[in-house]
This record gives sequence, C-alpha cells and structure tokens, in this order.
Amino acid sequence: MDRYSRMVQFLKVLLPLAAIVMLSTVFLLSRSIETNVSVPFAQKDIDERLAQQVVTRPDYRGTTRKGETVHIEAVQATQGTEASVPTASEFRGRFGLLNGGTITLDSNSGLIRPDNGTATFVGDVVITTADGLKVTTDLLNTSLDEIRGDTPGQVNGTGPIGDFSAGRMTFGTEKTDGPVHIVFTDGVKLIYEPEKAER
Repeated sequence: MDRYSRMVQFLKVLLPLAAIVMLSTVFLLSRSIETNVSVPFAQKDIDERLAQQVVTRPDYRGTTRKGETVHIEAVQATQGTEASVPTASEFRGRFGLLNGGTITLDSNSGLIRPDNGTATFVGDVVITTADGLKVTTDLLNTSLDEIRGDTPGQVNGTGPIGDFSAGRMTFGTEKTDGPVHIVFTDGVKLIYEPEKAER
C-alpha cells in the first residue's frame, strides 16, 4: 500500500472521530435551559382573559367584491356574554381604494361582524381621506363587502374648502364600477375659506 492510500485510510478514521468529539463538546459546553420561565401575566389576568375570551391585537384583512382592500385591527377584543355584545378597544380601519386613495377610520371601540359583512366604529370616530378630508362623529357603520358606510348622527369636519357640519354622512359608490363619493345631508353648514381652497 502506497503512502497516499495509507493517508486516505487514516483520514477515514480520524475525521469521523473528530466530528464526534466536536459534537459532544457542543452539548457539554451548552448552557443549561431555564425551565422555570415566568408568564408575563398574573394568574388573575389569565383567569379573566379565559373567562371573557379576550383576544389581544385582533387583525382582520379582506377584499371587497371589486378588489378594494379592507384592514381592521384593535388593541384588544372581548367575545362578550349573554348580557353584553362583543367589543374591541382602539378600533382602527383602513380602506384601500382602486384608484390608490385610502380612507382611514379611528375610534375608541368597535365591533366587527364578518358573518354579516359589517363593522361598527363607536366613540370619537375620526374619518380621514387621502385628499385631505377629516370628519369626526360618534358612530359609523361600514360594510366589509364594499366600500360603503354611514353615520346616523351629526358629523363635523374640515377639508380643502373649509370647515363644515352636517346631520348625516354617507360614503360609497353610486354606480357598480363608479368612484367612491362622500355625501353630507340633513342641514349642511359650510364655512368657506377661499385661501384654504387655493392651497
């Protein structure tokens, strides 16, 4: 047997042994795993969450029949009981329009019903559009199947042409493939600001 063959035979034995030694060293030198990890919630909080079926950071994403995007999220949501309806706190929504525009919705709380295709924003509702319109109201009902919504009560707002108020607001498309329009009715009052409109 020549020198090269002896070297190959030697390495066939040496290399697997070296691999075993290195592998055993990894296990021997590894730190011990802490199995007594504390949960970041008190037992009372855990029991309360289980009893109320609390969900943290719920997130709903979908598309309308026309392909617009719908994204609704909250900080926390409760399933509700026989005596109370399910609610979510710090309720936020974002509608992405086909023309690239957006409508963002913020409120203190809300309720989403995918089974009915609806979402309701409650308390200090702020509606903002990409073209500079900002509307506030107490309650807003919206659809999840299409970009549509309405406020049963008064709205106040500001926009490119000035400040305004109205008894009711609706938004949606007038035709199937038409653009989204926002309509104010029931006693509309506008303080027209020409300088603001020119900007």
